[in-house]
Amino acid sequence: MGKGGAEPGDFALTESGVVPTKKPVLVCVLDGWGVNPITDEWNAVHCAETPTYDALTKVEGRFTTVAAHGPAVGLPTWDDMGNSEVGHNALGSGQLIAQGARLVDGALADKSIFTEEGWNYIKPAFASNTVHLIALLSSGGVHSRFDQIEGIMRGAAKDGAKKIRMHVLLDGRDVPDGSSIQYMTDLEKVLSELRAAGCDAQVASGGGRMHMTMDRYEADWAMVKRGWDAHALGEAPHKFKDPVEAVKSLREIKPNDQYLEAFVIVDDSGSPVGAINDGDAVALLNFRADRMVEISKAFEYEDFKEFDRKRWPKTLFVGIMQYDGDLKLPAKYLVPPPSIVKTIGEYMAKNGLKTFACSETQKFGHVTFFWNGNRSGYFDEALETYLEIPSDNVPFNEAPLMKAAEITAAGVEALKSAKYDQVRVNFANPDMVGHTGNMEATTEACTFVDQCLKKLLDTVEELGGVFLVTADHGNADDMVQRNKKDKKPVTIDGVIQALTSHTLAPVPVMIGGPGLPASVKFNTAVEKPGLSNVTGTIMNLMGYNSPSCWEPSLI
Repeated sequence: MGKGGAEPGDFALTESGVVPTKKPVLVCVLDGWGVNPITDEWNAVHCAETPTYDALTKVEGRFTTVAAHGPAVGLPTWDDMGNSEVGHNALGSGQLIAQGARLVDGALADKSIFTEEGWNYIKPAFASNTVHLIALLSSGGVHSRFDQIEGIMRGAAKDGAKKIRMHVLLDGRDVPDGSSIQYMTDLEKVLSELRAAGCDAQVASGGGRMHMTMDRYEADWAMVKRGWDAHALGEAPHKFKDPVEAVKSLREIKPNDQYLEAFVIVDDSGSPVGAINDGDAVALLNFRADRMVEISKAFEYEDFKEFDRKRWPKTLFVGIMQYDGDLKLPAKYLVPPPSIVKTIGEYMAKNGLKTFACSETQKFGHVTFFWNGNRSGYFDEALETYLEIPSDNVPFNEAPLMKAAEITAAGVEALKSAKYDQVRVNFANPDMVGHTGNMEATTEACTFVDQCLKKLLDTVEELGGVFLVTADHGNADDMVQRNKKDKKPVTIDGVIQALTSHTLAPVPVMIGGPGLPASVKFNTAVEKPGLSNVTGTIMNLMGYNSPSCWEPSLI
């Protein structure tokens, strides 16, 4: 768990002598770039042309791998894949922080979720209004988990909720595509049990996660509007009486769970069964923050101008947790957020060290907000420069180069400016293109990122600096679903099934540069290293000792 109660004296840094020269330090995150033991034709990292990366892996004592999933990043079990949020939390904090699913698991296990302020806030709606639950219907553990959704539904019914409406987002990204039918079938079974016990519980609306509701970083407000129309207004292009039939029918139109078009469930008269009205309770049950911020604003902000809501019901609105601590959004939440203090960004600011951080829209929040411990804004604006490069609003497999060239140019300029002690960049391509399941495009993305990495490292070489290259989790390293026994690709009707989720692969950590003494090597004595060990390593490369509250440095 992260340590709190920081006092001013806690932030004093001492020089380590590891890197005696104060040269610029490049920190480069290859988002979604795993080191997978399976190196066949479905590993895009392996199949890509990556001479720069390959050369780094061969430098004795300066290449290693660390865990980027499960307990290594604060998640419950080693079966829980990592993600960009918890990965950047770990990279930025150097600490093991209980995260997302683990926080909710604990609150459900001790039933504190049903006594916290957030639950008491929505309870007045239980007796005579509707409780609306909006969630990604999945067991992927990245944004949500089915067992947690079920636990909250049952808890609400047990606590007196007379009418529950489920508004579901379909996955096919963190779980296999096509699994939406089974998930909806399982949900209907739970709802039927609640109905038998006297609670009017039904599915009200749904659609694919990449079609509606779950946009992030304000890249596509039209997605959020489609979700608002279906969830809040009960308006969608497709109307069904049965949610399982809805999914089956929509998959015949577009056989891709995450892009299924919006639908609403209607009664015999054709009226939506779950439009949201004044006095209703609304709870978002996704625990990951980035794709819940925009829909939260639509429900919470009276002065909202991003799209025409048509009407704004006065609801009792909560998130399963608070998605943005600085914005206090939502104001009410079911599970208190993790406290992450003493991040590397805070240490640097308190000691007058200057930072440049850059990525495109899709990962900008990761190198800033999540890196800084779920904190928006600056620790010290005079010392920090954050540059967001707008992402193109196109399918990533159609433009796999994304904004890597622009990020590279910005990183090179920042390094050459001699203004910064640390230059931090994130290349989104391996992750975002990997999520499309398109092997050819993902391979092209990894090839181009390697070319961009070379330009950055050439600049470090020219300036006599130091670099650390790593990743936050795996993704591009495996692009197919695999049989558990022989690891061969899963095929259905002769068609190989793409893998669109993250992987459980470890990630690389590579250090070097002319400013790094030849004697500096990775310390093989560090036991079970994970992403949080990278933070102290970065601090050492900058010439300072790692704070005692962090996990041990790798060097």
